[in-house]
Amino acid sequence: MSRKTFFTMSGIVAAASMLLAACAQPVAPAQPQVIKETVEVVKEVEKVVEKTVVVEATPVPAEKPKVLRINLGTYPDVIDPQKSSFVNEIAHLKLIYEGLTRLNEKLETVPGAAEKWEYNADATELTFTLRKDLKYSDGTPLNAKRFEYSIIRNINPATAGEYASITNEIAGAPEWQGAEKDEDKAKFEEQVRQSVQALDSSGQPCKDYQQEDCLTLKLKLSKPAPYFHTVMSLWVTYPAKQENIEEGGENWWNSSKFHIGNGPFILKSLEPFVKGVFVPNPNYWGDIPKVSIEYQYITDSNVAFQAYKNDEFDIVALAAEDYQAVMADPELSKQATIYPGSCTLALQFRNFKEPFNDPKVRAAFSYAIDRERWVKDVLQGLGSPALTWIPPGFPGYKEGETRFAYDPEMAKKMIAESSYGSVENLPTIVLTFGDTPRNRVRYEWLGARFKEVFGDALKLELKPVEPTAFTAKQKDRESDLQMFIGGWCADYPDPQNWLSVYFEGSTTFADRIGFKDEEFDKLIAQADVELDPAKRAELYQKAQDRLVDANPVAFFWNNVNAYMVKPWVKGIVTTSQDADWPGSTVPATIDIDTAMLPQ
Repeated sequence: MSRKTFFTMSGIVAAASMLLAACAQPVAPAQPQVIKETVEVVKEVEKVVEKTVVVEATPVPAEKPKVLRINLGTYPDVIDPQKSSFVNEIAHLKLIYEGLTRLNEKLETVPGAAEKWEYNADATELTFTLRKDLKYSDGTPLNAKRFEYSIIRNINPATAGEYASITNEIAGAPEWQGAEKDEDKAKFEEQVRQSVQALDSSGQPCKDYQQEDCLTLKLKLSKPAPYFHTVMSLWVTYPAKQENIEEGGENWWNSSKFHIGNGPFILKSLEPFVKGVFVPNPNYWGDIPKVSIEYQYITDSNVAFQAYKNDEFDIVALAAEDYQAVMADPELSKQATIYPGSCTLALQFRNFKEPFNDPKVRAAFSYAIDRERWVKDVLQGLGSPALTWIPPGFPGYKEGETRFAYDPEMAKKMIAESSYGSVENLPTIVLTFGDTPRNRVRYEWLGARFKEVFGDALKLELKPVEPTAFTAKQKDRESDLQMFIGGWCADYPDPQNWLSVYFEGSTTFADRIGFKDEEFDKLIAQADVELDPAKRAELYQKAQDRLVDANPVAFFWNNVNAYMVKPWVKGIVTTSQDADWPGSTVPATIDIDTAMLPQ
């Protein structure tokens, strides 16, 4: 405020002094201040003229919004709880929704929407008790009948969910999915509905979604499944609203309007292939997040890294191509966040397509992979070679596996012993991948290594595909994929999740590649119901040995979680299952120090 006052009489001076004292009092920051100012007009004339001056209050700086900006990479193929299976899809769902249980920072199963659970004596019945007064993000009630709907929807063959088989321990579930006759479908659907029941305080089936005392969910299982409370933490159980799914139609999940969830965040807006914005959910029962989250979907890791360096992102994946430059930079090296992961990547073959319907050809390509060189040259050390499915650090990992390790001479021998007899007789082999500039370089490297082993007679075609479309192709058994790299990241730390969920012959995942082995299925069926931990571990190990022998895929490498994180991002708690971004398992601990943000 600028003021100028001239005085000629002592009375006027006193009046002016009083006004100045008044100006020193606190001023409401949002309101203008009106001051009557005393001014002398001419020389000795004793005249006071009152002039009104509007003085704007000094604005109080607003606190910068706390938004965690993350590049997620590929935009999801689907964001439907009962249809999703890929990491980037789940990364959306676990912000918006929550299951009956959840995993904590130690990857222990802890209460989620349910405050407790209890098995019967032989682990064939599981009863959950929900928390009282649960609400969706829009304030509407959430009771056990919502979970009844979501679990049955996952089992329903009409849903055609990617993870449908993960709840097949529920009595009648696999039979309903496999039924062909209408009468059989109706019979097993009714069995499932009797096996998944929401009950009220008197033990009677709940009437509707508004019933306040509908707090019990009872599951009847076809076999002992002492791990099943952990399965109930997965996205397939998330209680998306039935009415929203039905109103939104086939692609309801592409609109934030229909994603009304019970998780720690609200999906405020979703612009496909561009941006998704999540804000804290004030109706969440647990700890309310301190930050909002913004996903962007840049598939070119170089572009994303440059944006990170320009302070346009707070978290991006650290690509192998940038690793050396980051480690050589005194500031960027402090921002690198690298720790063990939970994923195994494999060169996957469609076992029902030529030439990979011949196990000798699959073996040849397994022997032809120089895993050590891939990790060194391509991944720049951000990974480790793999010859088994279960990764280091997880229950069931087997040290010292050597089968199908790099052996060029054995690779050529396998081709010679195959039904094709020689490399020249092999049909054209197409290696398909998600198209980015860096992926092209990586797959050209891999193609060149295969040529080193098999010679120029190998007819190998590299086929780049738009990344989201590539995801859809992997899910579609009837797509044109023949050979491609794909993998698995742990849902929970148990061999059952790695072996039974993925490779059991009736699962969606095994069916995609055409793997079916009766001996393997027999072993995991025994292991799944075994209550003795030592016997259970032994059976799973035998199953994994059988899997390696069958060689339906060529195990390739285990990942590490490698990210770049800005120094103003605080409170991240990492876990090995952070396959999407660091801290995603317990996001409520994350904060942003706004004082450190660039001006």
